[in-house]
Amino acid sequence: MSSGPVLLIGTRKGAWLLTGDAQRGAWTETEPMFLGHIVHHAVLDPRDQRTMLLATRTGHLGPTVFRSVDLGQSWTEAARPPAFAAGDPLERSLRAVFWLSPGHADEPGVWYAGGSPQGLFRTEDGGDTWVPVAGWNDHARWADWAEWPEEGTPDGSMLHSVCIDPRDSGHLYLGLSGGGVFESVDGGADWAPLNAGSLALFFPDPEPEYGHDPHCVRLHPLQPDRLYQQNHCGIYRMDRPDARWIRIGDNMPEEIGDIGFPIELHPRDPDTAWVFPMDGTDVWPRTSPDGRPAVYVTRDAGESWSRQDAGLPERAWLTVKRQAMTLDDRDPVGVYFGTTSGELWASTDEGERWTMIASHLPEIYSVEFADPVDRPS
Repeated sequence: MSSGPVLLIGTRKGAWLLTGDAQRGAWTETEPMFLGHIVHHAVLDPRDQRTMLLATRTGHLGPTVFRSVDLGQSWTEAARPPAFAAGDPLERSLRAVFWLSPGHADEPGVWYAGGSPQGLFRTEDGGDTWVPVAGWNDHARWADWAEWPEEGTPDGSMLHSVCIDPRDSGHLYLGLSGGGVFESVDGGADWAPLNAGSLALFFPDPEPEYGHDPHCVRLHPLQPDRLYQQNHCGIYRMDRPDARWIRIGDNMPEEIGDIGFPIELHPRDPDTAWVFPMDGTDVWPRTSPDGRPAVYVTRDAGESWSRQDAGLPERAWLTVKRQAMTLDDRDPVGVYFGTTSGELWASTDEGERWTMIASHLPEIYSVEFADPVDRPS
């Protein structure tokens, strides 16, 4: 029995678990689960450390959620998967369950799911029955915020980055690609854009009220008034009650830029964050800048950034998707990322040195750290 971390890996063609030993030096890979099916996200509930939900799009069931209480040895499909309400006046049909977020610590059994197109869904029974969040899905401005039915993002619109304030279960943030960041202070009954200061350079007016393309939004659990986002147009930080984003990506090296998809926050230090930049020039090749992959870290809330590439390939034409980077809670913190070329990389010294711990997987969509009660033997 291992006391090391477990990584939940979602890919274009199934899901895998990777279990580390106590030193995080040796890793054991399971056989694939849901082989051949798209797995957008797999998350273990941190409240009970036992319930795992998996968002998938299967060939015969379409977009749905599966639940496991034995770390993937057996699965049960949701009795009522996420779906827009019957008779939806906008005739929306869910293409994918894209994002999963456990609810507030005081609300066991509550989860949120983000979909494509940009619907928000909630369960109160641990993932068995899901209902649309009417305050979002049926909001009078939803079609404007979500750019419906145009959907200008290349891979289709999606709702992601559902963040819950640990002090208040009714205080929620979410991200729309495209659409922007939105906030609710009444449990999702009403919403407002939260995009001042961030740029949307693909519009004639680069600072609209909404229409932005946040790639990933994170809230720090120990300093929940501190938000970070990796956006289509830069890296930003916000410190509430201020409601304006500051572009901390301007402090990245000019030749690297501040375009990418994931951003991850140190679990104990609100000033420390990691990103994985990609080439955002010209046609957006979605590879590492100049084919030289590296992670960048800030330890001063974005005032400066340091390159971390020791152990990574000198040249590799890959990138990292928005859900495919994660951290563990050990000391020092472990940093992990999965690539579009099917490799999983780990650092057990907060990014100073990297080791490949899995390879030849399908394109990796998500990587999540888990610390389950029962680990694979």
